[in-house]
Amino acid sequence: MKLSWERLPLQAAVPFRISRSVQDRIEWVWARIEFEGEEGWGEADPSPYYGESAESVEAALGRMRPVLAGQSDPDRIESIETQLREAVPGNGAAHAAASAALHDLFGKRAGLPVWKLFGLDPSVTPPSSFTIGIDEPEAMAERAAAASGWPILKIKLGTDRDRQMVEAIRAADPTRRLQVDANAAWSPDEAVENIRMLADLGVEMVEQPLPPGRPDEWRWVRERSPLPIFADESCIKSSDVPGLIGLVDGVNIKLTKCGGIREALRTVHTARSCGLEVMFGCMLESTLGIAAAAHLAPLADRLDLDGAVLLADDPFEGPVLKDSRLELGPEPGLGVRRAGATE
Repeated sequence: MKLSWERLPLQAAVPFRISRSVQDRIEWVWARIEFEGEEGWGEADPSPYYGESAESVEAALGRMRPVLAGQSDPDRIESIETQLREAVPGNGAAHAAASAALHDLFGKRAGLPVWKLFGLDPSVTPPSSFTIGIDEPEAMAERAAAASGWPILKIKLGTDRDRQMVEAIRAADPTRRLQVDANAAWSPDEAVENIRMLADLGVEMVEQPLPPGRPDEWRWVRERSPLPIFADESCIKSSDVPGLIGLVDGVNIKLTKCGGIREALRTVHTARSCGLEVMFGCMLESTLGIAAAAHLAPLADRLDLDGAVLLADDPFEGPVLKDSRLELGPEPGLGVRRAGATE
């Protein structure tokens, strides 16, 4: 198998701000694995929070190249991914790209979409939320109003104006389902106070209220929380899940964080065995990156897969997210093509 890649820019439609950072333009890596004239695609979306960059992704892919070159059967994905993890530890974004490309290649060779390879039912896919980044309360309310086709909004918080931001959005739309993500910005006391305030405003769920670690603090907050709590930054891969029992109600799985489709599946099953709900989330990603998670979406209780919708210009076309609903089609593999390309 031959591995190649290309670095490309992604531009956010508007600057995307969370409690610790703001993203406007990002560099990501498009990975391609070729075998006998067929090509599988994957996307790496490196996050500085996890110590990654486009440069680190390219370096990791370079170390993966000889491992893939030595493979004679691309359908043995479990074995191949194990070899890749042994050769290149860490580097979740690079592994996510390789994993997506391997599954895309497998599906194309089999003539089946990835969701069908796993025996999933697209009709049970939950709706996705639409994310409102941190801004002035009035601007956030305007953005929420513009997303009127989305029944669920996910509001980024973690400032000294959290109440005003949620109140502005709630005043503009008293009936919309609201979820909140603090991106680890609160102290335990702030978390309890804010979660109670959010419950009064009709918010239905809170994600990552505290920094990772400190299980006693997480347990203390959850015991006092009137809302379900989900872990994101505290849950990187499947082995993190058992340690979250009693601390949270669910986990947010991101392929670029955990390292790809097969590790995401392990995380889903581990979470279920631990009595936790499952969400699939994303970074700012193109349709290629979103597609890899989209094919697993029927396994989730909640989705936050709007990353491509937040872009100014998406270089790919594929599974459509239309007014919060994913439409998984019959196209083989991930079902992704370059924007504007003919069939």
